[in-house]
Amino acid sequence: MRHYLRPYLGKLIFIWLAAIVGIGVGITLPLVGERVVDGPVRTGDSGALLLLGLIALGLGVVEALLTFLRRWAQIGPVLGLETSIRDDVYAHLQRLPMSFHGEWQSGQLLSRVTTDLSTIRRFLGFGMLFLVMNILQLVVVTVLLLNMYLPLGLLVAASVVPIVILSMRFEKRYIKISRQVQDEQGDLATFVEESAIGIRTIKAFGRRHHVYETFDEAARKLHATSMGKVRLSARFFTFLEMIPNFTLALVLLLGALAVGQGAMTLGALLAFTTLVLQLVWPISSLGFILAMAQESMTAADRVLEVMDTPPAIVGGDRAAIERPRGHLRLEGVEFRFPGADRPVLRDVHLEVRPGETVAIVGATGSGKTTLTSLVPRLLDVTAGRVTIDGRDVRELALPELRSIVATAFEEPTLFSMSVRENLTLGRHDATEEELAAAIRTAQAMFVYDLPWGLDTRIGEQGLSLSGGQRQRLALARAVLSKPRILVLDDTLSALDVETEALVEEALREVLREATGIVVAHRASTVLLADKVALLAGGTITHVGRHQDLLNEVPEYRELLAQDADLDPSEGALR
Repeated sequence: MRHYLRPYLGKLIFIWLAAIVGIGVGITLPLVGERVVDGPVRTGDSGALLLLGLIALGLGVVEALLTFLRRWAQIGPVLGLETSIRDDVYAHLQRLPMSFHGEWQSGQLLSRVTTDLSTIRRFLGFGMLFLVMNILQLVVVTVLLLNMYLPLGLLVAASVVPIVILSMRFEKRYIKISRQVQDEQGDLATFVEESAIGIRTIKAFGRRHHVYETFDEAARKLHATSMGKVRLSARFFTFLEMIPNFTLALVLLLGALAVGQGAMTLGALLAFTTLVLQLVWPISSLGFILAMAQESMTAADRVLEVMDTPPAIVGGDRAAIERPRGHLRLEGVEFRFPGADRPVLRDVHLEVRPGETVAIVGATGSGKTTLTSLVPRLLDVTAGRVTIDGRDVRELALPELRSIVATAFEEPTLFSMSVRENLTLGRHDATEEELAAAIRTAQAMFVYDLPWGLDTRIGEQGLSLSGGQRQRLALARAVLSKPRILVLDDTLSALDVETEALVEEALREVLREATGIVVAHRASTVLLADKVALLAGGTITHVGRHQDLLNEVPEYRELLAQDADLDPSEGALR
């Protein structure tokens, strides 16, 4: 927290000084009033009355000016602090591994980066300052009241006891229900986000009413929890309103009796009553500020759950590869998910030389995507190592590694930005000619027919495009980055036969200049590769040319026999 506050240290000092001086000025005003009543008003001295009146007016102006300056100075540090923390949380989310994002709901992360940080900002900008100011004012005013007239001072001090006891009980219950509300808000945000992304599926299956009922149930659950929170707060706030008002009534009654008996002057009673009135706001606001503090603490705990999660995959600090060639080796690689009984991959050995392309073929669930994820370190090996040009990928800085390796996924991710911004995500300095070449390679010329061409904004997740169009844009993005190693994770699965043939023809030119790894389910895609690696039982059992494996390995032939382009009786492509 200290490094967040350092840029605003000067303003923060001014804010706290202004707050303390303002409290002192506010407390002084009733004392001036006491002098006015017991002096000029009682004696009829108009000259002294004018002087004391001007002093009171000056103190009031100073208090108002300090309040204005304090609130004006608060804006920059508070918003700046929230922005800095939000930037750090988002940057940390980018460093966390895929396993973390697979376990966490996106709505929960969203609520932490937005709602929770706003809650923290409101407390830091308002609640914490007033909490300290109110406590300081309570202590100083109570001491003054005890000095002014001990019996009434003791009455006021005694009224604080039930408030402290109830506040402690309120705090424990409010923490629990506040956390429950914030968690349910995150769950609801996740449901809304998933419904928005999956709206096409919801409509296609006619499940609008079912989804609405599920949402309504979650919303009503949040409503019920929130109402419990409101009822708890209402009871506490009502009690806090009653205590100071009841105390004030007793002070007026007993103070009037004291004035009648000569134990107090009228001016002293006026000052005493005014000071007691100054305690009404600090006491009545205590519940609101305590509630805000508890919500902020709960929000901070939720944010720290993310920030305290250490990145499982961190870059190395060895010198960069000066001229990467893309010589890839998997040496005794094993990968096991945390807590799994057995590894997904075991004792995997594979070598892909610069300019060579290998096709990874295996049954569904055999670990093909997991294997390709090990190259750019989306996942990390649990045994063995992956090397590029003889260097363990764990020794390379992550930005360098991922500039060497580019991946196009079977399920492409597109963002709600323009086509151009999506394509240049991995390479911002690409020229128009390079952009056009990548589009031609991926057979994505449809982008020129969009309303604003490359500057057309596509919907979230690219929902305004077909599956094949999204895959072609993802492929163009990977090609545009000009990697030394290009990973195609079944990237052509959504393309029709004619488009696939055109894309494969163009890809052959690209793959001649890069090391390629192609996850393939179709026999036609396998033909892009110089050699084929068969993945079965968590390891690579055979490596060889397509035709050789087709003739010699029954398991390979059976896998590709499911493709309509292959006649297993002939053992060759038609």
